[in-house]
Amino acid sequence: MSSLSMARAREAAASLDPRLYQITMLAGLLSYGLLWLNFEVQPANATVILATALAAQYAGTQLWGLPKFDPKSALISGLSLCLLLRTNSPIVAGMAAYLAIASKFVLRLDDKHVFNPTNFALVVMLSLGLGWVSPGQWGREAYAAFLTACLGGLVVNRAARSDVTYGFLATYIALVMGRALWLGDPLAIPLHHLHNGALLIFAFFMISDPKTTPNSRAGRMVFAAMVALGALFVQFGLYRPNGLLWALVCCAPVVPLLDRLLTGTRYDWALPHGTAAPRIRTTPALVRIGASALIPTLFTGRGAR
Repeated sequence: MSSLSMARAREAAASLDPRLYQITMLAGLLSYGLLWLNFEVQPANATVILATALAAQYAGTQLWGLPKFDPKSALISGLSLCLLLRTNSPIVAGMAAYLAIASKFVLRLDDKHVFNPTNFALVVMLSLGLGWVSPGQWGREAYAAFLTACLGGLVVNRAARSDVTYGFLATYIALVMGRALWLGDPLAIPLHHLHNGALLIFAFFMISDPKTTPNSRAGRMVFAAMVALGALFVQFGLYRPNGLLWALVCCAPVVPLLDRLLTGTRYDWALPHGTAAPRIRTTPALVRIGASALIPTLFTGRGAR
């Protein structure tokens, strides 16, 4: 291959939307889990989640006057919910998908949505006692295959700001292993704790979301360390499960402060190298309309009429 052809190939890879690779990985894992690993995923719930996520994204696109309907982020949120959220009710499944997508449009600050959509929906469902998270459902082979695919995604999509994933994993693994060594536990215990499919989805699809992480690299490293410390505290200090989810939702409101203290370029999916993105018009009237649709669901379990 000539140097010109190689340069064009590298340019094409750099311009590829990272979400396409993420969707492929998540969809492949979900299909593999349903067909071969007997994941506790009800096909009806998965269908409701994906359909609701896409419908909510389309409604938000129309209400907020965005240039075009883009389903990619909604698909990532929906597929992640399919893999993590467990409920016996299709209504609850649809509610979680609706909350995830609605939060992107309603809960915004400095023209960025505050919470990762999947993380927000899972925490709300857990808080209301309407569902649970199933982190330990994968076999060793599926875990290894998905880890390899995730790492490959970081290499292929370097522009997706994967530094926060590396920073979080390095800090979290060091904390978990260090705690085990401090207590004199055998290494099998922290290794078992880290052998967790939910950890992979969290590290590669939640905390790494460019739309909810600080704009600067220094800010992202601080944020990653905060989330790792918070997760360790929730898990081993408060003795609550799902420490990763709780830590991320609690640390997310700090991102605007980090953006002010450590300035950087706001990420745009359509511009992989981080060129400043156009701002979404968010008027008070639209915020009130969006809140009227979101708040009744949060506190009553019913959508706005």
